[in-house]
Amino acid sequence: MSKKIVTCRDKQFELFIDSEQLQKRIKVLTERINTEYKGKTPVFLSVLNGVFRFAADVVKHIEIDCEISFVKIRSYTGMKSGDLATLIGLDTDLEGREVIILEDIVDTGKTLYHFLPELQKMKPASVKIMTLLVKPEAAQYEVPLSFVGFSVPNYFLLGYGLDYDGLGRHYNDLYKVIEAPVVKKN
Repeated sequence: MSKKIVTCRDKQFELFIDSEQLQKRIKVLTERINTEYKGKTPVFLSVLNGVFRFAADVVKHIEIDCEISFVKIRSYTGMKSGDLATLIGLDTDLEGREVIILEDIVDTGKTLYHFLPELQKMKPASVKIMTLLVKPEAAQYEVPLSFVGFSVPNYFLLGYGLDYDGLGRHYNDLYKVIEAPVVKKN
């Protein structure tokens, strides 16, 4: 059986986690949310852009009352982490509310590390973080993750909302970049 490979811009990516595995894990995570937040009405605060697919799949499995809101924070350019810039602010009152931040991926932790103090100024009752992916090897900032889909190596990933310079978010599966082998010169 050949590997499933896609090309995005100047890079090739091979299948890493298929859609079926993603959906099974999301179902497990949402079952925990449904149990832990029974009788409450949490606000899912989704960090755009990459989280849109994950957020949609999370809320379709939620059986309790909830709200969903979005904030857009950029910290990537190409394949490198850059400066943090909030692009679209929050328009939901969070005071006294149970907040579940939805993230597609936590690698360095920089985005959430800088965003959490701003969020705490809004006086929520509680804040928990739910991420589809976490890269422990890439961590530079400590952030408390309550719900984690997959712990993954420090690969550059594409698909299921994750992009490479704006492209590739549409793939249903997750792919990892295929790095060209290093050729040693004699």
